[in-house]
Amino acid sequence: MPVRIRLKRMGAKKKPFYRIVVADSRSPRDGRFIEEIGYYNPTTQPTTIKIDAEKAGEWLSRGALPTDTVKALFTKAGLQG
Repeated sequence: MPVRIRLKRMGAKKKPFYRIVVADSRSPRDGRFIEEIGYYNPTTQPTTIKIDAEKAGEWLSRGALPTDTVKALFTKAGLQG
């Protein structure tokens, strides 16, 4: 089962925020996921990024691949991605 760390879009129309989730790569973007490891809110000033570093590191060590956007968020948050 290929596992990805990716964003799940939440919020109202024109007011998005995202949850950072670990999901099977075959599941839909806003569909089923394995675990939630953080969130990202681009609408606040400055943007809010909260990531559970312990869970993220655990999933990365298990072989989960982050998407390009999540990799950039990890870098902004000061994590290895």
